[in-house]
Amino acid sequence: MGRKKKVSMQNIADKLQISKNAVSLALMGKKGVSEEVRNLVQQAAREMGYGPYAPKTGGNANLLVVVPERIMSYQDNDHFQFFHDMIWGLEKSARKQGCNAVITPLDQEMEASLTLPGQFVDIPYRGVILFGITNRNYARLIWELNTPLVMMDSYHRDLPCPAVTSANLDGAAEAVAYLIERGHREIGFIGPTNLSTSHEERWFGYEQAMLKAGFPLRPEFCLTTSHGYDYTSREIAAFLDHIQEWPSAFFCANDRMGYLLAGLLKERGLRVPEDISIAGFDDLHYFSDEGLNMTTMRVEKERMCDAAMALLLSDLSRVREALHWQVQPTLVVRGSVQPK
Repeated sequence: MGRKKKVSMQNIADKLQISKNAVSLALMGKKGVSEEVRNLVQQAAREMGYGPYAPKTGGNANLLVVVPERIMSYQDNDHFQFFHDMIWGLEKSARKQGCNAVITPLDQEMEASLTLPGQFVDIPYRGVILFGITNRNYARLIWELNTPLVMMDSYHRDLPCPAVTSANLDGAAEAVAYLIERGHREIGFIGPTNLSTSHEERWFGYEQAMLKAGFPLRPEFCLTTSHGYDYTSREIAAFLDHIQEWPSAFFCANDRMGYLLAGLLKERGLRVPEDISIAGFDDLHYFSDEGLNMTTMRVEKERMCDAAMALLLSDLSRVREALHWQVQPTLVVRGSVQPK
C-alpha cells in the first residue's frame, strides 16, 4: 500500500470552494476572512487531518515555519504576495519530503516579550524554519532551544546556524554590471543596509561592481540607512530633495523601493527610463506600477524553499556553525532600463 498523501491548504480550498489565500489567512489567524469562514476552514482542517490537526505521530511529520506578523501585513498586498508565495513554496517542499509545514505566526507583542507561539508546546515537531527578518533577541531565543533550525531569507551573523538566502551579493553585482554594460556610469544605490543582511549584501554587490568597473562611489547618490520600512517613502523623498545633479541610473535593494523611487521621480518631473533608469531585486510585481516594467533580479523562491527543507531535514540542521546556502537569482531584463 502506498504512503498516504499529505493534505495541503489547496485541498482544503478545493473542498470549501474558496481561495488558497482565504485558507492561509484563516489558519494563520489573520484579518481578511470572516469568523464563519475561519471556523469552516479550521473544521475542514481537523476533518482532513491537515498539518498540526493531523494525528500525532511523534513529531516527525511537523515542521514549524515561524513567520513574523509584520512581513505578512495584509494591507501591503504586493509584499504580502511575495512572502505568501514563499510560504506556499515551503508547504509544497515539506509535502515532497513527507512532512507538514505548520505555519506559525509571530505577532509583535510575542516577539517583543520573547514569548514562543503555542505550537512550540501544543504539537510535536521535528525542526524550525525561522522565516524573514526577526528581532535578533527573538532569533536567539529559538536558537537556544537547540532544536534543528534553519533561518530563511535573512539571518544574524552572531547566531551560527544554517541559513538559506538568495545570493544577494552576486545578484546585486550582476544587476549593476548590466547597468554599466548599458552605458551608465553615475549609478546610485537605495537600500537600508542597517535593517537586514540581505540589503547589506546587496550594497556590497553594488560596491563591488562599481569598483571593478573603476567608477567612484558618490555618497550623495546613496541612501543606505532607514528608521524602518514604514518610513521608506518619506526617507527616499527627503534623500531626493538633496540631490543637485542626477545620476543616470539607480540600483534599488528591492523592487518595492524601486517602484516608490519611480513614483517620487515622476513627482519631480523625471521619467523612467527616459531620464533615469532603475533596476531592482526580488521580481516583485506591483499592482500599481503604472506601466513600469522593472528590470530586476528574480529571487528563485521555489529553489530556496527546497533548499531550506533539505537542509532542515539533514544532519546539518543541528550544527552550531554558520552554514550559508545561497541560491543564485536570475537577471530579468525589462523596460525600466535603457542605454545611456
